[in-house]
Amino acid sequence: MALAVERAWPGASLEGLVISRYAHGIPTERIRVVEAGHPVPDAAGESATREILQLVSQLKHNDLLLVLVSGGGSSLLSLPVPAVSMAALKSVTHRLLASGAPVGEMNVVRKHLSQIAGGRLAAAAAACGARVIALIISDVTGDEPSDIASGPCAADPSTYEDALAVLSRWKVTAPDEVVAWLRRGANGEVPETPKPGDPLFARVENRVIATAHQSLEAAADVFRSAGMQAVLLGDTVTGEAREVAKVYAALVREIRAHNQPFTAPVALISGGECTVTLPAGTKGRGGRCTEFLLSLAIELDAVPNVHALACDTDGIDGSEENAGALLMPDSTQRAACRGMAARDALDWHDAYGFFEAADQLIVTGPTRTNVNDYRVILVG
Repeated sequence: MALAVERAWPGASLEGLVISRYAHGIPTERIRVVEAGHPVPDAAGESATREILQLVSQLKHNDLLLVLVSGGGSSLLSLPVPAVSMAALKSVTHRLLASGAPVGEMNVVRKHLSQIAGGRLAAAAAACGARVIALIISDVTGDEPSDIASGPCAADPSTYEDALAVLSRWKVTAPDEVVAWLRRGANGEVPETPKPGDPLFARVENRVIATAHQSLEAAADVFRSAGMQAVLLGDTVTGEAREVAKVYAALVREIRAHNQPFTAPVALISGGECTVTLPAGTKGRGGRCTEFLLSLAIELDAVPNVHALACDTDGIDGSEENAGALLMPDSTQRAACRGMAARDALDWHDAYGFFEAADQLIVTGPTRTNVNDYRVILVG
């Protein structure tokens, strides 16, 4: 996104700072790129975020602040409030990730622990009289600017009480300083995030310029150009990855047995963001895409001529270096020949190990974009 801005405005007076994931930066000339931690924030992101706020505080009246927002921003653009240490923020982020909480609910917590999320970046620019345009690539279901990267330039309808409710609902034991800060907020002792209708947003514009649904439509065009029926099942699929796979497996069996609601051959395409809940003491290897495929492999073990692919569009599915995996009719047999039983791997949350044994991991390297997950099941 930063490189595109430089190319679009070759003669403009332009300077800036962009934070990207480690190994995802590319050379730029006028916009400095800093690499930092994702999905768990780190000191590099904290330092760069602090510098961004300092740069914004120096804006003049009628300057233009162009904010480039994409998935991952909740971790990368990370500056906790003074009462919460980076160590505490990292801890609660780890626990939220393991809890299975949807990203939207995770972001409710993160907004209320941040000096820049939940509309506060826009507030800092507005205090200087600057105009703000946020160009947003969505990686969340629903494409709401307030949910993407925890909405640094968007009004935040959530509250401190909502953040405490998220921790309670997902049984997340947060560090004492996190809980103490959120309780202070719920008691009205510290200011809330800027809310819808606040005058500070009068000169702030949030534009969603790319979405997961657009990527699914592009994929459907590829299949249709090859003469295959393509069906979009939506870009808002959420829930536990292994359970979502069971629903898709039931659909495949219905197509196989009764040619309903679609006739084969057909490509079933979907996106969204599933979750993987890790029990205490479980490390797990892989991510939501590979866990979805592993569960699908178990459910469809006796169904012939079904292939599937699931990948995160940023090139990283969870904890390892793969974007996702490819499921073939012989995947369970291939993995079993190397001592990896599908059900054991699912119980251990080791989808990475399963597809590594089957030699069916997909490794793309950094794609430098992020429009959530892409899944396709081919029923031949």
